[in-house]
Amino acid sequence: MQGLFDLSGKVVAITGGAGILGSELSRGLAKAGAKIAVLDRNPADELVAEIKEARDAVSIPFDALDRESLLQAREEILAKYGTIDILVNGVGGNSPSATTSPNLSFFDLPEQDLDNVVRLNFMGTLLPSQVFGEILAEKKEGVILNISSMAAIRPLTNVVGYGGAKAAVSNFTQWLAVHLNKHYSANIRVNAMAPGFFLTKQNRFLLTEEKTGDLTARGRTILEHTPMGRFGEPSDLVGTAIWLVSDASRFVTGIVVPVDGGFAAFSGV
Repeated sequence: MQGLFDLSGKVVAITGGAGILGSELSRGLAKAGAKIAVLDRNPADELVAEIKEARDAVSIPFDALDRESLLQAREEILAKYGTIDILVNGVGGNSPSATTSPNLSFFDLPEQDLDNVVRLNFMGTLLPSQVFGEILAEKKEGVILNISSMAAIRPLTNVVGYGGAKAAVSNFTQWLAVHLNKHYSANIRVNAMAPGFFLTKQNRFLLTEEKTGDLTARGRTILEHTPMGRFGEPSDLVGTAIWLVSDASRFVTGIVVPVDGGFAAFSGV
């Protein structure tokens, strides 16, 4: 059974790999045996040094929305490891200026801020899939794992740009799974995870009070509607990620897996 989940010898490119969730996925995939290319706007030297105590890893600064930067990152990975087996699209996030609030109505949301959030989450998934996915298409095997959101499954108040963009990521996941199978190889799989509520940089301002750290009214409501009664920990994503990128899910493609403590299953009654 262990062999089904073994990633030994696999090369993983993970975008947003130095973020709160991305860094935990980087560590987890490395522990499963993979070599890790951590792609992030900022150098991830400390994270890579930690991973390299057990596995090979490299930090590659890049911009997920710049094709030339993506191509350069691809060449660096190929020069070091010779191939890419798995792409994890971890780039994403939200912004207070693209989120409705008592001080900012839907009708006043700045177009540029909304566009930035939509572009970061959707195009920040699509463009790396083009650049790195081309390697998988050429060798006719590999896995892409996208990060969607509970906001794509259950529309949430306030986060209009973010929710719409993540819904596009879920749709793109299914589209790309079919496209790559039909036109390139049945041995390429594309899936996504939809995390529930995790205390990350982009949503902390919605779930906790900045000054006290206490739950906001929104944070309390979320926990009341999460049967497991807590926010997710970054490590809660690792097992599902390993399953989706390993041979353990070799006949699974085009799905979006909620990792949400039961939030999507609970009607509130």
